[in-house]
Amino acid sequence: MELIDQHTKRIMEGCKQRAWDQGLRFEDESLEYIVTNRDLLELSPKIMIPTLYDYWVHDVEVMKGKGKYELYPSNPYETVINTRPAISFYNDNNPDWLNVMIFYHVLGHIDFFQNNLYFRHTWDYDFAGEALSDKRVIAKLRSEKGRWVDYVIEFARGIDNLVGYFGELSRLNPPPPLSHSKRVDYYFDIFLQQIKHVNTSNYIKEIERFNQCQLGDEALCEDAFFSEVDRRHPEFNALYRKHIEKKPKVRLDLYQFIVENSDFLAKEENQWILSILHVIRKTALFFQPQIRTKIMNEGWASYWHETLFLSDNRINGHEVDFARVNAGVTAMPRVGLNPYALGMRMFYFLEEMGDKGKYSYDFQRNQDIRVRKDYDRKLNAGKAFIFDIRENLSDFTFLNTFLDQDFVTKNDLFVAGKRLNEERMVWEYYVKSRKAADYRKMILESLYHPPHIEIDHTKSNNGVLYLTHHFEGKPLLKEFIPNTMLGIEFLWGAPVKLETTEVVSRVAPPSRPSIPGLPAPTTDRPRKREIKWQRVVYTMEDRQLTKEKL
Repeated sequence: MELIDQHTKRIMEGCKQRAWDQGLRFEDESLEYIVTNRDLLELSPKIMIPTLYDYWVHDVEVMKGKGKYELYPSNPYETVINTRPAISFYNDNNPDWLNVMIFYHVLGHIDFFQNNLYFRHTWDYDFAGEALSDKRVIAKLRSEKGRWVDYVIEFARGIDNLVGYFGELSRLNPPPPLSHSKRVDYYFDIFLQQIKHVNTSNYIKEIERFNQCQLGDEALCEDAFFSEVDRRHPEFNALYRKHIEKKPKVRLDLYQFIVENSDFLAKEENQWILSILHVIRKTALFFQPQIRTKIMNEGWASYWHETLFLSDNRINGHEVDFARVNAGVTAMPRVGLNPYALGMRMFYFLEEMGDKGKYSYDFQRNQDIRVRKDYDRKLNAGKAFIFDIRENLSDFTFLNTFLDQDFVTKNDLFVAGKRLNEERMVWEYYVKSRKAADYRKMILESLYHPPHIEIDHTKSNNGVLYLTHHFEGKPLLKEFIPNTMLGIEFLWGAPVKLETTEVVSRVAPPSRPSIPGLPAPTTDRPRKREIKWQRVVYTMEDRQLTKEKL
């Protein structure tokens, strides 16, 4: 692995200038390395961070990668990581015209990393540098503690998807100052709803009364409003003072709670474990936004590599070569998901919608097909629109907001079904639905969504750690429960309970209701079986797992 030569670096600097001219924003400094396929195989298990700590699973993944490469050799075009400065890796056999295209793609990624708010917690430090320091700490501990270091890493990585990522973001991105006082929030959100339990009509009347007060002098608005509140509810002021005196509860994720409350880890001889837990948690938090913005990130980079490459005179004569490579990267599959293709097409679609003003209320409420097709207010605000989207959204909010019927129809998208052709004994794919709601649901279900597990403090008694899984339609993977709970019990130093939801049985309902006096209805057709769910509690104590139904 070595830095790119000066000739290639000049190409990259030229790409940077053109990207800046188009509105992308990123730091001037960056590092570009030439790597071989062997280098890529060894870096991939470490998520391309050369300085990441050593772990035996990485070695296993390298061996698997080498085996796959022997069977299916392939050459990745690039990889870029979100560090300060940004580091990118390039295959050692790329021609100059291909490097131009790849550099634009990389710069799109860097712009996304350094401006999307979901990466806010990664902006203020160099992760590669910190990873090197962490690697040295773990290497030193491994020389002292031996295999126990790897046990702790494995236990910690078993719950690294439960880190409080959004709590970290909210700490770094506090909400803007309120245009009204906290007293107003308390009155409407807590006092009226949770204490007085007012009905909807009276609640709306109070909102209207507050809005009427705001039409006058803003300085006197709240005083006038609450003078009436004091007359109706003499107890309000006392309850509000009691409310503001309460210290806000800090919600700790499972990692933080174990670190701060485990009696086992508090012992002097176990303090070294805390160093490893901090490293694993920090690493997990660093990669959370990349998992949650995969479609947007790749779509944004693909949009810019295509837009900037086609306007670059340095690629004259290589248009056909570009078309072939670009089609391989951004082709929309008929079955399955290509994040490059879906994200890029959505950004093009949104740019067009912004240029024509199609996200106005007038357009959205109009359902006439001809009017919607010809609607054009000529605002030319598409670029600013997609830059705002790039800054503020993640995959879920991006797709849930903008993947609509117009986009699905324009790109001829559909949900594919699969059925067995019993005559030919082959699987057939067919168009199951062309509705945007169905296609959006299919894509959203493919997104990263870790289980929602919280600590139940009311049930955590006598040293037992009680965890509650908030069921969201998908059960936990049973095969992972024993080892994960074993790791938590080790770190907690006491028994651990996990309340979750599992499938009890699948019951086939009758095809039609039975009629008294007649035989029960029967049919030869297989009927869809209904799933019955049951809350259960797993208990890990002394490395033994038991289960009971609630």
